[in-house]
Amino acid sequence: MTEHRHRLAFIGLLVVTAGLMAGCAPGNPRFTEADPAGFFYGLWHGFIVIIAFIVSLFSDQTTIYELNNTGSWYNFGFVLGVL
Repeated sequence: MTEHRHRLAFIGLLVVTAGLMAGCAPGNPRFTEADPAGFFYGLWHGFIVIIAFIVSLFSDQTTIYELNNTGSWYNFGFVLGVL
């Protein structure tokens, strides 16, 4: 019985963690042309690309790549995060 509870707690923790990570996913309206995502956001978005992809299947507001970015530095951070 305790093994079942541990498994449920672990699954719950994974769901909460995925939700928190998706809250910082690309497609967030906080990024604008005047205030684009930079290197560190690119790094973070690359790191959570799998979670963002899964969330993007169910949400039209979440993407896997931020369109309002600084260009090369964002791309560099994104690639490093994916690796």
